[in-house]
Amino acid sequence: MAEEVVQEIGPIDYVVVEWSGSKQPNGEALPHLIDLVERGIIRIIDFAFIMKSEDGTVAQLALDELGAEFAILDGASADLIGDSDVAEASSVLEPGSAAALLVYENAWAAQFAAALRGNGAQVVATGRIPYDEFVAALDEVEA
Repeated sequence: MAEEVVQEIGPIDYVVVEWSGSKQPNGEALPHLIDLVERGIIRIIDFAFIMKSEDGTVAQLALDELGAEFAILDGASADLIGDSDVAEASSVLEPGSAAALLVYENAWAAQFAAALRGNGAQVVATGRIPYDEFVAALDEVEA
């Protein structure tokens, strides 16, 4: 049964988004995230909100500590993110920052990925091009 379920899952990714200094998460991006879920593009698997104090102390925030606009995420977490994941994510954060750690399935690719796995294919490399590098490459091509 578990193998059958795994065959139906698209690629799983995570992202850590940081708000530095006086900037804090305000929920402005949440409608866009929910839209991706509602359209079946992604499926939220788990998330965590993290604060890193000026002295480097890390704390994970509960959803109800973030404000009413974040209540829409209530029940979306699978509780798979552990202390070691929070520690690893916080290692890239600047002191005095807040962050969201989001683990999600690329649901749009589930059937494609299942067909590939069913045909014996496997992912041998994956990556992401940072936005700034992409824009710089476009600028270089145009020059």
